[in-house]
Amino acid sequence: MVGELLIGGQFRPAASGDTFASINPTTGEQAGQVARAGAEDVDTAVAAARAAFEGTWRDASPLARQKVLQRLAGLIEENAEELALLDTVDVGVPIARSRGNVLGAANAMLAYAAGARTVRGSTIENSVSRDMFSYTLKEPVGVVGAIIPWNNPVNTMIGKIGPALAAGCTVVLKPAEQSPLSAVRVAELCVEAGIPDGVVNVLTGFGDAGAALSAHPGVDKISFTGSVETGQAIIRASAGNMKRLTLELGGKSPDIVFADADLDAAVAGAAMGAYLLSGQFCAAGTRLFVERKVYDEFLARVVEYGRALEVGDPTDESTVLGPLVSSEQLAKVLSFIDTGVAEGARLLSGGSRDPGPGYFLPPTVFGEVGAAMTIAREEIFGPVLAAMPFDDIDEVLPAANATRYGLAAGVWTSDVTKVHWLAPRLESGMVWVNTYGNYDKAVPFGGYKMSGLGVENGAEGLEQYLKSKCVWINAARPIAFR
Repeated sequence: MVGELLIGGQFRPAASGDTFASINPTTGEQAGQVARAGAEDVDTAVAAARAAFEGTWRDASPLARQKVLQRLAGLIEENAEELALLDTVDVGVPIARSRGNVLGAANAMLAYAAGARTVRGSTIENSVSRDMFSYTLKEPVGVVGAIIPWNNPVNTMIGKIGPALAAGCTVVLKPAEQSPLSAVRVAELCVEAGIPDGVVNVLTGFGDAGAALSAHPGVDKISFTGSVETGQAIIRASAGNMKRLTLELGGKSPDIVFADADLDAAVAGAAMGAYLLSGQFCAAGTRLFVERKVYDEFLARVVEYGRALEVGDPTDESTVLGPLVSSEQLAKVLSFIDTGVAEGARLLSGGSRDPGPGYFLPPTVFGEVGAAMTIAREEIFGPVLAAMPFDDIDEVLPAANATRYGLAAGVWTSDVTKVHWLAPRLESGMVWVNTYGNYDKAVPFGGYKMSGLGVENGAEGLEQYLKSKCVWINAARPIAFR
């Protein structure tokens, strides 16, 4: 059976009839077959989304939007095991983690459903006249093109569909070609939840479909999560009709460990901050800065922690780290490791793929990493940690900020003075203190510098799907212009 496109409430093959295979990264074998959307399908889906926006959804009451999103949340929860297994088979996310991600997506959709009833403008006191009344309206942006990555499919999908629909927008969703299976199933759940035809459209396909969506004059906003290079291409493509953009891009996040930290907690936090999802997440803390007086001890403990992690079949409940998503991604990460060795970094653990089928790579740690080395500068998107010592807080701050990225940062210390000094000076959109990698859809998330534009999640994330209109009313008599 081939997974089809959802356009205007109907499932259909691609206009070209083309399909493509999704590959299970654990085995290297085919996991499924789905339709491959092209530019013609993008045109049809955008037209359906526009008709739904202008027809009913824009003017649907907040209560009506809330109820349909609540139904979708319930269906995601009811089908959590199936959705989790699809992401595990498609991407290699360990099943325990995948299950938690899907249940988190269901809870997030409930929060977005409630957000539909929080949209409000404001009355503004002006200085023109006491008889002049001014206020703002919040209106939905319109048709949203949502383009998502492969590393956390269901959760990221809901993170874009949820606030868009709550705000009154319609959506054309393009999942990554590496992870289409759960998107097809969520599309089915959208129909089952009673979301009106055309409000959510799902196009499985490759980069050409994403490019057509980004450049389409009928799309009012693009919400994209992925690489910096693709984000830059979207900026260029969106200029034609001045689309609004939310871009959550790459990262090379610093994780800073002071000698006064709880080192037991910091070892586990720093290791998993780099290795979670086999290092395939944008906020991974892959630049580890450790105060020199505990550097050797700490690094040895991180190496041992990584060696003890269960790497293997992601359908096994005990597995902590699954495979990388594809043979191409594995080759890319191995190339970075080779470059690190060639540039003089010291390989302390890992560094070579596991034998057998699948795209497995154990946790890899480099010591003696120089700031100018490639592995210290470039996003690797794999379980590779680059460690560097520092002597004091004045030295580590500029080192931590010496990157084109600015998505997240971690700080481990028992000294609250250090925390308060560093937090506002670290050039990142998120700072974790004595923890790493916590997320909640109620808390905004976005990057500085090349890590993106705008924010997702929370009230600020909902605002990204709204535009403001100011209304002036003369409550007395007309004022003559002079």
